[in-house]
Amino acid sequence: MIRPKLLLRLFHINWVLIQHGLDEIAFNTPLFKPIRYLAALSPHYWRKANTDTRAVRIRRTLEDLGPIYVKFGQALSTRRDLLPLDIADELVKLQDRVPPFPNDVSISIIENALEMSVAEAFAEFDPQPLASASIAQVHAAVLHTGEQVVVKVLRPNIEDRIRSDIGLLYELARFAEKFWSDARRLSAMDVVVEFEKTTLGELDLVREAANASKLRRNFENSDILYIPEVHWPLTRQKVMVMERVHGIPVGNIDQLKDGGADFKLLAERGVEIFFTQVFRDNFFHADMHPGNIFVDLPGKYIAIDFGIVGSLSLSDQRYLAENFLAFFNRDYRKVAQMHVESGWVHRSTRIEEFESAIRSVCEPIFEKPLKDISFGQLLLRLFQTARQFDMHVQPQLVLLQKTLLNIEGLGRQLYPELDLWQTAKPFLEKWFHERLGPKAKITEIMKQFPQFAEHFPEIPGLLYNALDNAANSQHRAEAHNKELELLRQQIDSNHKLTLWAILLSALVVGGAIFFQ
Repeated sequence: MIRPKLLLRLFHINWVLIQHGLDEIAFNTPLFKPIRYLAALSPHYWRKANTDTRAVRIRRTLEDLGPIYVKFGQALSTRRDLLPLDIADELVKLQDRVPPFPNDVSISIIENALEMSVAEAFAEFDPQPLASASIAQVHAAVLHTGEQVVVKVLRPNIEDRIRSDIGLLYELARFAEKFWSDARRLSAMDVVVEFEKTTLGELDLVREAANASKLRRNFENSDILYIPEVHWPLTRQKVMVMERVHGIPVGNIDQLKDGGADFKLLAERGVEIFFTQVFRDNFFHADMHPGNIFVDLPGKYIAIDFGIVGSLSLSDQRYLAENFLAFFNRDYRKVAQMHVESGWVHRSTRIEEFESAIRSVCEPIFEKPLKDISFGQLLLRLFQTARQFDMHVQPQLVLLQKTLLNIEGLGRQLYPELDLWQTAKPFLEKWFHERLGPKAKITEIMKQFPQFAEHFPEIPGLLYNALDNAANSQHRAEAHNKELELLRQQIDSNHKLTLWAILLSALVVGGAIFFQ
């Protein structure tokens, strides 16, 4: 049973849909179906004169509903192959042009967090935000040392709104798993748990700053990706100060063309950055929509907004690498076997049938550039295959899958001729050679050598104790064997005495009977 508070939130969501002229969506939901005809009697229904386009109405609806819905729109905005162009173009505005909150509220949050006035903290501060997104907005500023920075400020009361919507997601997931078998297969509840962890993690800007610092170290002196520096003395849970970077937004294709950007290089480097983060560093930026990426011409990326990052267990990392490589080599049987061995599909699944199904989905997309791949059709066929073989979603990989979709969507915009498979395959082959080859084994031994050397002086004593214990064990075993032999002899002797006693008793009894 949905609690009253969540029921009220569900009612509000539907009401926002109606207010923005999306009646056909609202009145097809169970909550509003019974009153779809009564709504026509409402004066508001007849007075509304919404002249906005469908795309604008959808974008404004997502903005009014809050941060989770804005993030959903941001994700969709990267998939121009799945949406009508007018909607895709409008949803791009959700990446950094969400309506800002008042300037005085922003300044108040900054001063309370830093426990000093804006004038004390900064030599210059622009109260008009540079950009505004679902979780926070950003202001330009200059430090007293002369460095240009940006000040990121969390939206007021953002946590309450997010927790309310996550609570609704839990209720819907619980309801779906109870009545819909596919929801159980898709692990709806576990997916919401993962979503809650990553979303609430964005509300701590100290944590985001730490993520940025780690990524900056991973790509220090890199030619393909630049991560701005965090100014720690002015960073708090609700306020983060970071180096201001200048570049062209990656979604601004016309400006990139005018600047002479190398689109093929950018697309290839996007794939390289993804695989480097996932397999070399096991720490990846998991919110790489175009609003968070800029380009330093001709082909270097600049990333911002590090609230969502991901990492994998070592077993998941190796398993994924093997899957990718087998997939790129079109070894569908190995892909099928690994899915069964890992438990992603039931062990009773026939490998030949599963291999054939994977081949039928994947083979048509090989040796094709991104522009010739119908991603919508591919997703549909993948879902059909998953349902056919009762394949379960792995919640720990949801962030990775989301990031891969973002990268693929970005590559589609920049360089539609990109061969995603051939670009990624050499990187994975190199990774396998470095991680599993002879050189990697020697490197692992050398890493453990200091620990071995630290205990080297103890080895003679340990060896003596081991040999002494072994010798004593042998003596104890021999003594034990002797005791067992004596016990066996005693048992045999007792057994013989018992037989003689029984025989003698029988003779006595027999004689007594005879004489009687």
